[in-house]
Amino acid sequence: MLEEEYQPRRELPRHLRPPVTPEAPFEYSIRNAELPDMPDVREIYNHYVANSTVTFDEDQMTLKAWRSKFGYLHKLGMPFIVAVSPSGQILGYALVTPWKEKKAYRYTVENSIYLRAAATGKGLGRALMQALIERSKEAGLKEMIAVIADKGADASIAMHKNFGFKEIGRMGRVGYKFERWLGTVMMQKSLK
Repeated sequence: MLEEEYQPRRELPRHLRPPVTPEAPFEYSIRNAELPDMPDVREIYNHYVANSTVTFDEDQMTLKAWRSKFGYLHKLGMPFIVAVSPSGQILGYALVTPWKEKKAYRYTVENSIYLRAAATGKGLGRALMQALIERSKEAGLKEMIAVIADKGADASIAMHKNFGFKEIGRMGRVGYKFERWLGTVMMQKSLK
């Protein structure tokens, strides 16, 4: 096409254009997880098991395993929270688990945050992290550890840095998933 043949596309007059409907605000509330939430939690987590390297799990977790984990964390008084849409859909969850089983580690936890795919990029991860940190402090916990995949988790690393987590180490080639070796970035935040 010759330059002189090109004509810029004309715009319709304002009164003939279809109305622009503003995008509905992204709304949610955060509350403690409950046993009936576990099917949604399982669905969210298993999406990442099957489709990403942010978890090194290769086998999807069963509902029975999630119910057991919920009961264990509830018994320990560990924070486990969910973000819920106005219609009641679970949009994501956050929890902490004991860092190690030895009693001396009882004030140190590892965090996990997972979002439904449609809820990513809207600030929900930050909101869950803030709530998780606050509830962990209220529970008397002192140190929070994040173990993050070294590939494909740049947003998670950046978010942890924004919350004051410091990188404390890296381990290379400790996981093998989707026919490739993966490492981890370890980060820590004091909750004192």
